[in-house]
Amino acid sequence: MTALLRSNLATKSPPQALFLNNKNNFLKTHLKFLVSFRNCPKSICCLSNCDQKTEFSNEMEKNSNWVSIESEVGDEYVKELEVAVKAVHVACLLCQKVQEDLIFNGGDVVENVQAKDDNSPVTIADWSVQATVSWILSEAFGPENVSIVAEEDIESLSKSDARSILSSVVKTVNDSLSSAARFGIKPPVTNLETAQVLEAISRCNSTGGPTGRFWVLDPVDGTLGFVRGDQYAIALALVENGEVVLGVLGCPNYPMNKEWLNYQNGYRRILSRLTKPDSASWDGNGCVLYAKKGSKKAWMQPLLSGDTGVASARQIRVSTIDNPVLATFCEPVEKANSSHVFTQGLAHSVGLRNRPLRVYSMVKYAAIARGDAEIFMKFARAGYKEKIWDHAAGVVIIEEAGGIVTDAGGRPLDFSKGMYLQGLDRGIIACAGASLHDKIMGAVDASWNSSSL
Repeated sequence: MTALLRSNLATKSPPQALFLNNKNNFLKTHLKFLVSFRNCPKSICCLSNCDQKTEFSNEMEKNSNWVSIESEVGDEYVKELEVAVKAVHVACLLCQKVQEDLIFNGGDVVENVQAKDDNSPVTIADWSVQATVSWILSEAFGPENVSIVAEEDIESLSKSDARSILSSVVKTVNDSLSSAARFGIKPPVTNLETAQVLEAISRCNSTGGPTGRFWVLDPVDGTLGFVRGDQYAIALALVENGEVVLGVLGCPNYPMNKEWLNYQNGYRRILSRLTKPDSASWDGNGCVLYAKKGSKKAWMQPLLSGDTGVASARQIRVSTIDNPVLATFCEPVEKANSSHVFTQGLAHSVGLRNRPLRVYSMVKYAAIARGDAEIFMKFARAGYKEKIWDHAAGVVIIEEAGGIVTDAGGRPLDFSKGMYLQGLDRGIIACAGASLHDKIMGAVDASWNSSSL
């Protein structure tokens, strides 16, 4: 598996591939110097001042600068949304530090990246985010009231030959929680022990279903992109009686300013650190998107960077483009579980001419929700099952931003059947508007019988 993982990591050769080359000491030295420009963020604003277990600093309450979601959409789920957004911000900071260590500081890829049974990679960030978010939710609402469906388990982490990576996970979790106060979250009084970290990870053992309340977490969606220094996302959603009621997407490498997408991630990372952060321009920083079901609004906030302090949220809407000739579509980077040939054929048949936006993970949902692209299509290869954590948060954000997400038969995605999207009609189609959505569904119907899916 180690050999296969090394092979997978070597398949990409833009600038970020150079960062993994320990022989390139000159580049590593200068990139490490650029990383040192990061300053500690001072504080983050809150969604509301409701009474809850999480405690807010006086400075944060005084400077609260979030859009007043509470007054706009009522009290339901305001506390849950606030805690979820804060938890994702903490998780983004954790992932940034781990990724910088792997890419900039010469971290041992083989030591910190493992291969799962299906040969997909899992990193210390995956387990650390899962433990951190689980702990934050449990502290906010009480462990007896928190049920989480998540991707990772502790089976491989508990093996005797995984002691080193387990130790790294425990340290990463404690480092992350020790800085959580800047996000208005009271950190643990003492560092969590190994058993407590394992308990937090294993608490994410819900299988979902049609009744009750449970959270859906993908700690690092797009792990292969993560270890390559590319796009990835932290996705957290709340499901109530089978319906997604809120979603939060953290996209640490997806710049607030669309123009920054013209730069490859490696170059953008350098330029971002050479440019003084400006909350007005929101430059090349990553972002957190969130929405609540029924609000008809979705929001985006920049990740904190440098000494910019509090930053306000900005409402986002899907693109108004309905002409396929002008539209841009997203597709997965990896071909292992989706058919690029089929989606490209569909794109051509409806008149799409723009170069597709290929990004890892649920960043595709973020791109549509904020108007950077208009269409996302995914048609899985035979035998592949779509997991709910790969879609839940992104679906509600696109829908509240004005978009449409269904299966290829026009039916809403069903999150009430457990960990998988059961009964999915052929594939998933997300669009900025009804006109484009109808055209894509028509093209699918016309060409499906000739496909090999």
